[in-house]
Amino acid sequence: MINVCWALILCDVSVLGETAPGTMSVPLVRLTGSFPLAASARLDRSSVLKAYARWAPVYDFTFGAIAAFGRKAAVNAINSRKGALLEVGVGTGITLPTYGPQLRITGIDLSPEMLDKARDKVRKHRLSNVDGIYEMDASAMEFDDGKFDTVVAMYVMTVVPDPEKVMQELERVCAPGGEVMIVNHFAQDHGVRGSVEKWMTPFSRLLGWHPDFVIETITGITDLELIEARPMHPMGLFTMLRFKKPTEKAA
Repeated sequence: MINVCWALILCDVSVLGETAPGTMSVPLVRLTGSFPLAASARLDRSSVLKAYARWAPVYDFTFGAIAAFGRKAAVNAINSRKGALLEVGVGTGITLPTYGPQLRITGIDLSPEMLDKARDKVRKHRLSNVDGIYEMDASAMEFDDGKFDTVVAMYVMTVVPDPEKVMQELERVCAPGGEVMIVNHFAQDHGVRGSVEKWMTPFSRLLGWHPDFVIETITGITDLELIEARPMHPMGLFTMLRFKKPTEKAA
């Protein structure tokens, strides 16, 4: 699974005739034809849990390192804010020690193995501003409407079975005037990377994420105002989206 993910991530670098330091080169293959998504390839709760049980022991040193640029950008934006913060897909808690002390933090994830590591970080770093770390389904969160001033989901939307429902939940629990931030990989519809993503799609359940996830999946279903869309390193593979929730009108 890790080798396939690395092949996608390094694809754009290889196109330039280079290979990232410390990694093996990835042979490029011209892929043609259509790639229909079989029902058996679609993500479900069980496949996500199994995938992230495998990822948990090595996440911080593999994908966690690859995603560092986008994570840092999101944290910098969040640290300019205050109030209650919800991190959806808190995972191993890799971001928790980097949040400012002015924030009151809640984290949720579906993976018990990931959450064990997140709670270890809370104890190790004595993070008194973390109010709770919970096992919870992001598509059916157990929080009141408008509870959080900031809601962030980093590298989450491609790994949930129902991203549209998750997006609706992010909007629901965000307070009026608050912000929803998403950092994610979005599929490319052209070039070598686009071909590789289509080729990988039937393996979604094994990978634990959707390689063919397009940005319109979430931008087209929300009343949130998109205020920023910023490509992230490496090679623009990830994008940070910032949304603002409209302030409720007076009755």
